[in-house]
Amino acid sequence: MKILVTGGAGFIGSQIAQAYLDGGHDVTILDDLSTGRNRNVPAGSRLIHRDIREADLNVLFANSRFEIVNHHAAQIEVTHSVQDPSFDASVNILGTLRLLQCCRVYGIRKFIFASSGGAIYGECERLAQESDPPRPESPYGISKAAAEAYIRFYGRTHHLPYTILRYANVYGPRQDPKGEAGVISVFIRKLLADKAVTVYGTGHQERDYVFVGDVVAANLAALAKGENGTYNISTQTAVSVNTLVRKLSTFRRLIQPPNHAPARPGEIERSVLNASLALKQLGWRPTHSLEQGLEETWRYFEQSVPKEAVHG
Repeated sequence: MKILVTGGAGFIGSQIAQAYLDGGHDVTILDDLSTGRNRNVPAGSRLIHRDIREADLNVLFANSRFEIVNHHAAQIEVTHSVQDPSFDASVNILGTLRLLQCCRVYGIRKFIFASSGGAIYGECERLAQESDPPRPESPYGISKAAAEAYIRFYGRTHHLPYTILRYANVYGPRQDPKGEAGVISVFIRKLLADKAVTVYGTGHQERDYVFVGDVVAANLAALAKGENGTYNISTQTAVSVNTLVRKLSTFRRLIQPPNHAPARPGEIERSVLNASLALKQLGWRPTHSLEQGLEETWRYFEQSVPKEAVHG
């Protein structure tokens, strides 16, 4: 199949693009390279350097005749969304709308969307389920929920098949340590440089960390399953930030205690998702334990990051 992967030069999108190529599909990547990297673009794919908000996006669709659109391009930082909600909305809502309109006009067979379980559900006293009402506490979460609503509208009104994947906190090789969403990669880089990590708030905040390879598997399953469905992609396991620091410190002697800073605005205390529907309808389940995923991620950064960059 001919597949367009938006954000395909990024952390998650590039690994999905590689998996699609490995499956024999024709893959085009659309990325403005604001956070994506040329080095992530898999060999055999075609890179289109363009913003998803550009007015002439329909020309690309008209010329390429895609069958599947996998949409991962996004503004992903909660803090940035709080500081500049207009920009967040322009990318995550208006950019998604432009893609959906192109999909409608050019008869795309399926739209696969990367959403955020953590940001949409808000505080989770129990395992969040797909039927729970959205309670976003940041503009980022609001924009993801709005994008989902538009996708369902296009599904109902214009008969555009879709699959929405609500990710827990994704981590793994290639994650950009510069963004706030990549706490594990941030911590690993600090520890490799023998520097103290910074914990925002008490460190008791709990998240559900899912390995990027398992997220890739969900996107492979979504090619043929889960039509017009919304699915949590998670491990169903709550891990505190303090626990994360302790587990990572086993890979290296942690001499300096963590620095503590005030909690960041818009950040929730607990986010854990129920993934039973993904198992039932997508046939998906996570295969990496947290320990396995952390070891693989640590090994990647240890081997791939130049020494001067680690200590810089």
